[in-house]
Amino acid sequence: MGLSNRFMPIKRLLRSSTANLTRVVAVRGFAGLNEKRVASKGPLIEGVKDIIAVASGKGGVGKSTTADLRMVPIENHGVKCMSIGFLVEKDAPIVWRGPMVMSALEKLTRGADWGKLDILVVDMPPGTGDAQLSISQRLQLSGALIVSTPQDVALIDARRGANMFRKVQVPILGLIENMSCFRCPHCGEKSDIFGSGGARRTADEMDMEFLGEIPLEVEIRRSSDEGSPIVIQSPDSAVSKAYNDVAHKVVYRLEELAKGRKDGPEIFL
Repeated sequence: MGLSNRFMPIKRLLRSSTANLTRVVAVRGFAGLNEKRVASKGPLIEGVKDIIAVASGKGGVGKSTTADLRMVPIENHGVKCMSIGFLVEKDAPIVWRGPMVMSALEKLTRGADWGKLDILVVDMPPGTGDAQLSISQRLQLSGALIVSTPQDVALIDARRGANMFRKVQVPILGLIENMSCFRCPHCGEKSDIFGSGGARRTADEMDMEFLGEIPLEVEIRRSSDEGSPIVIQSPDSAVSKAYNDVAHKVVYRLEELAKGRKDGPEIFL
């Protein structure tokens, strides 16, 4: 479940930036703005206001860096976290067929005691298969956040991921360009290791919001490995400000979509 510490910066900022969001009581799953409006099926997770998916369609682009008989999530820095990795041996492979994966997803979402949350962030696995479709259709996602690095091979998969969400009427919150550039910590010289501006161009071509650029920095890796998010460890750094800006834009998009659901017609199929 996508609440791992590796994507803690955006998760913590989202948590602290949602105090003024209005609870949406209309039928959930309506897409706002230019998205197709269709009522979604199934109940919400009790106590959760909004659910967003962080996806890319491709692995390795940095998505994971963003009760009674029930599983209790681990909590750190005020953010609750649940992962299948907590339930298996450290080096054990997860070799499961589809039904077992679906069962695990159900337990990690509705089988966990989340309490009251403003936003539940789901760190999606790569691809556009059964797991992604099940999460999209069963959790009534408020929106999907697409993450990509700037190079073409990553953006091809990001396009596929965005189009999958659109096919199941999940609104796209926007596109983030991760690892946008590397700035030498010694001389300050900027290097566009994965190219430049690819995510912004893709967002324009696909009519998606471009939410910002997150640079490739050693401190992000170091602080994440230590379990101390960069926005906690170095709140005034440039990269923390970049995460902060992205988080505020995500919250604003959720507000826009909520308003669209409230003002728009309710269409039941």
